[in-house]
Amino acid sequence: MDYRFSGKSGLQLPLVSLGLWHNFGSVDPYENARAMLLHAWENGVTHFDIANNYGPEPCSAEKTFGRVLKEDLFAHRDQMIVSSKAGYWGWDGPYGNGGSRKYLIASCDQSLKRTGLEYFDIFYSHRYDPETPIEETMQALVDIVRAGKALYVGISNYPADKQKEACEYLRQAHVPCLIGQYKANIIAQQTLIENLPVAIEQGTGFICFSPLAQGLLTDRYLNGIPEGSRATKEVFLHRAQITQEVVERSQRLNQIAQKRGQSLAQMALAWLLAQKGVTSVLIGASSVNQLDNNLHALDNTTFTQQELDAINEAIKE
Repeated sequence: MDYRFSGKSGLQLPLVSLGLWHNFGSVDPYENARAMLLHAWENGVTHFDIANNYGPEPCSAEKTFGRVLKEDLFAHRDQMIVSSKAGYWGWDGPYGNGGSRKYLIASCDQSLKRTGLEYFDIFYSHRYDPETPIEETMQALVDIVRAGKALYVGISNYPADKQKEACEYLRQAHVPCLIGQYKANIIAQQTLIENLPVAIEQGTGFICFSPLAQGLLTDRYLNGIPEGSRATKEVFLHRAQITQEVVERSQRLNQIAQKRGQSLAQMALAWLLAQKGVTSVLIGASSVNQLDNNLHALDNTTFTQQELDAINEAIKE
């Protein structure tokens, strides 16, 4: 595993980080989640990304991670980066959502208890909340660091103008933004166009979630919709999204990947890592085999101009 500095900080992150959005909750088999976490660790993945509402059930992914950490990995705590977030729904009532100081600090405390940690390496504001002054949200992050509950702070899903405003506030408070987390992949490049330049300008890292577009950038849908796939469950990815045009686009991209000696998923991850300013890609996984396949994206992360042009041509609508 190779590592990159996060922006202008002294902290390095692995090129591939593991996210616990799905498949690590209380409804999922614990031994499978444990096996994936241990396999990631054994292969140099030192960064594990959680949020207060990850599951399902909500909050349970933090508990799963905390159990594996306690039973298997606690001796390595100082060798890993653990991040969590608050911003989306955490609990019912007016204080369990958004960007208020009340919510962020309470959620951070709850997340520390669920994971069994004394501090997070990175704590994020998970989304921009237009109902809360950005100064309040950022000051809450500053005070979380000053209270020893996190070492660094980050932001996620912020519009570019608010991203810049948040970074400038944090810098003036002497708790600079370490990293921004945004949805980005070959077929969803808006944040690469809008947010990545701001990250580079502000000296922050940039980590990409949904790098495989909920499975659209894998070989899962090269021939339509297989039974048991995420699209059949109508959650996050829906049958109606798998059009003939989408299938044909995936087939074109897959042909390029095959010429590179990669799976479509591996090429999609490598393509993101080839973008200037990208620190890490945040992958999910449902099995050790899938995780291992994705890690092999690192075998080839360079592209010729001809390959880049072919990819751009392949995704044209």
